[in-house]
Formats: sequence, structure tokens, C-alpha cells
Amino acid sequence: MSQESTSSMTSHRPYLLRALYEWIADNGMTPHLLVDATRHGVQVPTHAVKDGKIVLNIAERAVSRLEMANDAIRFSARFGGVSYPVTVPVQAVLAIYARETGQGMALPEDIHAAGEEGEVDIELADETPASPLSAVPSEPAPDGDDEGPQTPTPTPRRGAHLRIVK
Repeated sequence: MSQESTSSMTSHRPYLLRALYEWIADNGMTPHLLVDATRHGVQVPTHAVKDGKIVLNIAERAVSRLEMANDAIRFSARFGGVSYPVTVPVQAVLAIYARETGQGMALPEDIHAAGEEGEVDIELADETPASPLSAVPSEPAPDGDDEGPQTPTPTPRRGAHLRIVK
């Protein structure tokens, strides 16, 4: 792949976010964003930020005017009963996941974002030929170092995760 073709591609992050948002919502789950609130351009209520991060519920029922553009995610949401406009640059999103199951994705760093903040030089590893593959004998070694198939150890059951609130 030539350097010209990779430099002309747009960031994959907004596409991943939109796809995962749709997947989570289509499965009846609640999409949440984990955001680095210290990043430039993040506009969230400061009282909701903990340890420089904020978790945002972006379910359709929790926000209004949700816009997931290529540069930022914008919406209006209530924090403590007060409505706030929220803007999160796509580069500030660390993860998107379903609240109920935790399934989702921690987003990888984006080369395009790093390139905007400062030039990034990527050096490709020397392409040294790999050692040739050889067949592995199907019989166990005579000295008995083959332990055979391993049986997985069962995971212990945890208690109920729901708690009664009165």
C-alpha cells in the first residue's frame, strides 16, 4: 500500500462509532460512551467529570438532537435535571459499549488524529523472510512433554448482581 493512498483516507473512528451505536440500539441495549474529558473541544458539564473521564448515555430516550458527525458527536442531555448541550470530538471517545452487557469496543488511536496534533513518522519493520514452516509430528514426544488436551476449569458462579432498593 502506498503512502499516498493511506494519507488520503478519512478517519475510521466516526464510522465505527455509528456502526456500534446502531448495533447496540438494535439489540435493545443502552449505548454509552467513555470520553476523555481533558481533550480539546470536549464540552460536558464539569461536575459530571471524574478522573478526567465521563460516561455518557447516548440512548435515544436519554438525549435529544443526537448528531453523530465525522468530526464530533453533539446532543443535548440532562445532568441532575438540568439540560446541557454536549459536544464530544470523535477523537476524545475512548470506548462505546452497551451498559447492560459491557459489550462494545475500546477505540484504537487514530493515525489521522495524531497527525493533526503533530507529525507522526511510521517506520515499517524490515521485511526479513520468515523461517520456513516444518511439519509437527502428530505422535507425542517419547519423553512425555505432551500433556494432552486441557480441560478448562469452570469459572465460579457469582452472586446476583441486582440489589433491592427501598
